[in-house]
Amino acid sequence: MDALPDDIDALRAALIEARSRAASAAADAAQARAERSSDQALIATLKLQIEKLQRDLYGRRSERTSRLLDQLEFQLEEAEASVGEDDLAAAERAVEATGAARITRRTPARKPFPAHLPRERVLIPAPTVCPCCGSTRLCKLGESITETAERIPARWKIIQTVREKVSCRDCETISQPPAPFHTTPRGWAGPTLLATLLFEKFGQHQPLNRQCERFAKEGMEISLSTAADQVGAACGVLKPLLDRLAAHVLAAERLHGDDTTVPVLAKGKTDTGRIWVYVRDDRPFAGEAAPAALFHYSRDRGGGHPEAHLAKWTGVLQADAYAGYNRLYEAGRRPEPVAEALCWAHARRKFFELADLAANQRRGKGAPPISPLALEAVRRIDPLFDIERAALGRSAADRLALRVEFSKPLVDELESWMRAARAGPGCRSTRRWRRQWTIC
Repeated sequence: MDALPDDIDALRAALIEARSRAASAAADAAQARAERSSDQALIATLKLQIEKLQRDLYGRRSERTSRLLDQLEFQLEEAEASVGEDDLAAAERAVEATGAARITRRTPARKPFPAHLPRERVLIPAPTVCPCCGSTRLCKLGESITETAERIPARWKIIQTVREKVSCRDCETISQPPAPFHTTPRGWAGPTLLATLLFEKFGQHQPLNRQCERFAKEGMEISLSTAADQVGAACGVLKPLLDRLAAHVLAAERLHGDDTTVPVLAKGKTDTGRIWVYVRDDRPFAGEAAPAALFHYSRDRGGGHPEAHLAKWTGVLQADAYAGYNRLYEAGRRPEPVAEALCWAHARRKFFELADLAANQRRGKGAPPISPLALEAVRRIDPLFDIERAALGRSAADRLALRVEFSKPLVDELESWMRAARAGPGCRSTRRWRRQWTIC
């Protein structure tokens, strides 16, 4: 260890130098952290871009693709937030060490703000006296505008509607204007507040209790039961719109049907309900009707639900092979049987699960072997999707011609191959494998 000087001035100089070196080292460390965060953000951005490009190039690889993209976007969000924090820390350390901020990275060019948003001008007046010579003979050359986005927090107000009463001096009749229109009975909530309650609950999945907590922090206390009462009343008011939407969807000649699970709050636990959706979309068939979707909820997956939903409807229903739809296709159904159109995406799915090379690699050594039959089935099915993409937006006659010319030979070959493979010695006879071959 070097001996310390005995002179006070020399000690002071050595201390100043040590502090300077420490500040410089801290600035370098902060700079390194900022650069590392920037690199991580770049990696997250590239991963997200690669995944999106692969999806666009090869199509949806599995049911997990959308969840994977959401996770990558979340990672990118975290990485970008870390970059902003580390950049600020690096700039502060650099100012302490050298008196000047360092530029850690090139930030992306910011897009201009939307033109439809209102602008509020805050004028900073120019000096009236020249700061150089003190002259007052100044002329305006122009102006520089810096735009900053701002969000105005929600403001609560109570609207008092005053209805004056008058009395006739001749007949002593008392008259008063009628009460204003309210969206819901006992309408203490205005239309905007009702729209907020409904959108936050159904559009943003924000429970009413959390909304009420936020309202209380903003100075407006609303009980949970009161808010729930208004939601129920608003749903009743909107019922005619739901009926019009349902009539529009069920007027279609063909529907796409499916169901999915949905978590349902129950006492002390979470149950699993079902959401049934019926979609009308004629755009792939060059139709002009507006696309729409009709949703129904049930606590179970009984086949009686789709029967009730489509009790009076007839046409072509494209769905999976769920047995709950079978009674819709029976010859004795009234008013008439629904025409069954099975879904190739559902037919391909189980084959793909047995032939997913990427998923199999992620599972590691304990992963089951890739099925060569399933891999061949996927290879034969995928060209059908390419033909359908080429047929999007064409008329029914054009689509039929494309399918007869290109799809039918492929499907015939697929059927022959599947029957031969199923009868071959390498095909297992388990119940699961038999189901695999009977989905078409």
